[in-house]
Amino acid sequence: MANVTKKVSWSSRDEGTGESTPLVNGAGKDTARYSRQFSNSSILRRLSTVDLDDQSNEDTETSHLKEIPHNEKLLSSKYESLDYDNSENQLFLEEERRMSSLEFRMLEISRWVVCALIGILTGLVACFIDIAVEQLAGVKYNVVKHSIDTFTEVGGLSISLILWAALNAAIVVVGSIAVAFFEPAAAGSGIPQIKCYLNGVKIPHVVRLKTLVIKVFGVLSSVAGGLAVGKEGPMIHSGAVIAAGISQGRSTSLKRDFKIFEYFRRDTEKRDFVSAGAAAGVSAAFGAPVGGVLFSLEEGASFWNQMLTWRIFFASMVSTFTLNFFLGIYHGKVGDLSNPGLINFGRFENEAMVYNVYEIPVFIFMGVMGGVLGAIFNTLNYWLTIFRIRYIHRPCLQVMEAVLVAVVTATVSFAMIYFSNDCQPLGEDQAEYPLQLFCSDGEYNSMATAFFNTPEKSVRSLFHDPPGSFDPQTLGLFTLSYFLLAFWTYGLAVSAGLFIPSLLIGAAWGRLFGIFLAKMSNGSIWADPGKYALIGAAAQLGGIVRMTLSLTVIMVEATGNVTYGLPIMLVLMTAKIIGDYFVEGLYDIHIKLQSVPFLHWEAPATSHALTAREVMSSPVTCFSRLEKVGNIVDVLSNAAMNNNGFPVVSEFSASDEPGRLYGLILRSQLIVLLKHKVFVERAHSSLIQRKLQMKDFRDAYPRFPPIQSIHVSQDERECMMDLSEFMNPTPYTVPQETSLPRVFKLFRALGLRHLVVVDEENRVVGLVTRKDLARYHLGKHGLEEMQISQT
Repeated sequence: MANVTKKVSWSSRDEGTGESTPLVNGAGKDTARYSRQFSNSSILRRLSTVDLDDQSNEDTETSHLKEIPHNEKLLSSKYESLDYDNSENQLFLEEERRMSSLEFRMLEISRWVVCALIGILTGLVACFIDIAVEQLAGVKYNVVKHSIDTFTEVGGLSISLILWAALNAAIVVVGSIAVAFFEPAAAGSGIPQIKCYLNGVKIPHVVRLKTLVIKVFGVLSSVAGGLAVGKEGPMIHSGAVIAAGISQGRSTSLKRDFKIFEYFRRDTEKRDFVSAGAAAGVSAAFGAPVGGVLFSLEEGASFWNQMLTWRIFFASMVSTFTLNFFLGIYHGKVGDLSNPGLINFGRFENEAMVYNVYEIPVFIFMGVMGGVLGAIFNTLNYWLTIFRIRYIHRPCLQVMEAVLVAVVTATVSFAMIYFSNDCQPLGEDQAEYPLQLFCSDGEYNSMATAFFNTPEKSVRSLFHDPPGSFDPQTLGLFTLSYFLLAFWTYGLAVSAGLFIPSLLIGAAWGRLFGIFLAKMSNGSIWADPGKYALIGAAAQLGGIVRMTLSLTVIMVEATGNVTYGLPIMLVLMTAKIIGDYFVEGLYDIHIKLQSVPFLHWEAPATSHALTAREVMSSPVTCFSRLEKVGNIVDVLSNAAMNNNGFPVVSEFSASDEPGRLYGLILRSQLIVLLKHKVFVERAHSSLIQRKLQMKDFRDAYPRFPPIQSIHVSQDERECMMDLSEFMNPTPYTVPQETSLPRVFKLFRALGLRHLVVVDEENRVVGLVTRKDLARYHLGKHGLEEMQISQT
């Protein structure tokens, strides 16, 4: 059989609050790790030289544990799974059969209406962010510029430095307090969280209205505060939150129900709309509707079909048009649609942008550089994140770190500008906030073009400024300093994106690379360093996030230049191959550091020797079709048995053998039944009781009441509950000898939450959940099994 290494670790993090769900169904706290029944010790588990059953090895185990980074080799139990598989019980089937073809057509039209609303609102949010950041940053930079210009002549530039640092800190601290104290789910870009949600993991608070408000507010403060961040990444999260809210036709946060789109109140429908929202966010950020669709497909969606593709593309198109239209009004050009996204890279249409076949090896080499630098960036951020998890976990410390980074960013920027001697003549396409400092009249400091500006405008300058606009030393120092600032900034308790900082770093070293090529060839064939800035930007971003297909289309759409499609493809593929050799992409690293049970596309390559019997959770808590209410309440109330799915079986025999499977019922369904007192005795009594409908379950979705809020009297505990009408009579099952890759493929492709394992007589012997599958992965010692944390 399989030889599996079990990695042992523990979690020192106190989650305090949050949603907690044990990983093994039917197992208590003492058995939640691995409560299984293996025949004849069918699987050998090497425990990294530590035998957990041998207490004499306790000291060895402790020393081994200390060598493993925090949270690297365990899965957290605080994450629940989403139900992407519809429960086709009797109520659901009756409702579907009553619906006419016209009603189904109206539902399809409603889906298109929801996608249109998602696109419109996402575009409006993007427009608001863009205008607000431009105004806030404009005020800040004008104030600092006036101070620098004043004190350059009379002396006392240290006052300008203090002013710059104080303004940065004041703006950043407001956004950081909002994120750290009021909604931590709004931190970062939100892309890893949305990837997990679309993968089937319920991340607490990730698609709530409060998260959206804090996200937008936080992006304004972090970008205007001068941090090495961008506002494009958070737009993906914002679009997903908008989609999750609009599609439900109500706001649980505001306790307002508009009585529309009630049919979509389930995880399956909500997932599809969240995919559309993420794509609309990409479209609004980069003006790339096709890129948005491909991003949703490549990075997030766990389910895809042709109709969903069209609806997502429609939402992306509407989002771009909305942003275009309102930005045109803002710029005083009503009807002008030339501002497709939050960032406009400009047009690469001059003759110097052509490339030849002998440049292909150069592009591949730049892809290698992007992969190596991306791997270094990810590794540094990985260890920094581990440090933050261990020592900077309190909100007050997180705010202090954000303020420190804001001050350091301003200080480094000022020092780079102050000591730079790179003076360039003022021209028609001069910087928006030109600083003269010690340059002669009619000249400006070139370093200020990169540092004393919003990151988006700095990227555009590196792409389009004519040859000679930047000194090689300036570009080298800027690349090094901004690289360090960007990896330090990502992961702070602020709402911020990574796309633009990555593009800016890559554009800087790409332009530097182009200048060296031009000098080596005396400028004969390597004329314009701007095209190498574009290739370097793509290589750096690809080396960090490891996106290929979607990023290629995003870059092509954002630049409006199809000519460079092939070089961009080459550098992105090369950067991904080289980067993956060393370390995973940054989003995957942060998903793993949060101990999320994320399922990749395929099972580990060496897992065929494992079977469902060795993977499943066992024993399993089951119910009979006619179950006593008291038993149901006791099971649901037992904190050590906080399961979410329960097989429904035939009557138990005296020998306690597992019963034959009749169906599967969810915890949420049982709570709704208890809330409405759906008892057999009440149905047979003279009391008039309304028949339960699917609407009752949809009204309770997604925040089902806890079992503690359901009052059941002592007399009601003796009543019986008939589960036949409400259970799913056709749950997916597998024989216990099914291989792990086959179980994985079925579970992943269908978006399951529970997979029942049965024997040859259809008797329940176990249950496979997401966390049973996610803990197996390929490591240094072959197939490894991660431990399960109870925090």
